[in-house]
Amino acid sequence: MTGSEPVRVVLADDHPMYRYGVAAVLSAEPRIALVGEAASGRQLLALVEQTRPRVVVTDLQMPDLDGVAVTRELCRTEPDLPVLVLTMHDDDESVFGAMRAGARGYLLKGVDADELVATILTVAAGGTAFGPSVARRIVGFYLESTSRYAQGAFPQLTTREREVLDLLAAGRRNSAIAAALGLSEKTVRNHLSAILAKLQVTDRSAAIVRAREAGLGRDR
Repeated sequence: MTGSEPVRVVLADDHPMYRYGVAAVLSAEPRIALVGEAASGRQLLALVEQTRPRVVVTDLQMPDLDGVAVTRELCRTEPDLPVLVLTMHDDDESVFGAMRAGARGYLLKGVDADELVATILTVAAGGTAFGPSVARRIVGFYLESTSRYAQGAFPQLTTREREVLDLLAAGRRNSAIAAALGLSEKTVRNHLSAILAKLQVTDRSAAIVRAREAGLGRDR
C-alpha cells in the first residue's frame, strides 16, 4: 500500500441505524475506504476474507459471535489485521476482554467523527489507541495491580518494618521517618537494621532499590 491509498475498513454492528451513521462518517473521509459492512460476527469474518481490509471496526455485542470472539479469531488467523472496538460498554469485563483478545483500539460510541477517523488511521499505522475514559480505566487497573503487588511484597517484614521501608523508598531520612510514624530515631535505626538483614542487602541504597522495584515509596 502506498501512502496515497485510503485505508480499507470493514465495519460490524448489529444496529442498522448506528452502522449507517458510522458508515456515512467513514465514507466521507478520503483517507478511508469503507469496503464492507456486517451485522453479525460470522458475517464479519466472511467479509474480512472477501475484502482483505486494513482495519476492522466492530461492536462487542453481536449475534452468533460476539466482538471479543471475533477479535480473538482474527488475531489468530490475521495477526497483522488491527481490530478497533467501537462499543457502548466500558466495564472492566468488556475492556479487558477485548484487550486480551488482541484489540488494538477501544472507543466508546458517541466519539466524534474526527477522533474515530484518527484512531482508525493510528491502528492502521501499527499503533494502539484508547478513548479517554477507557485509558483511565486501564491506568486505574494498572495502579491498583501495582498497589496489590506492593502490599504482598516482602512477607518476611512486619507491618511496622514495611511502613519504615515504604518511607525509606520515598526518600525520607531517619528523622522524617521517625516523625511520620511517631517513633524515636533509635527505633527507626533498629527497624532499618532488621529490614537490611531480612532483605539480605548491605545498605540503605540497595534496600531502596528493592523496595521501589516492588512498588513501595510511590504514593508518598
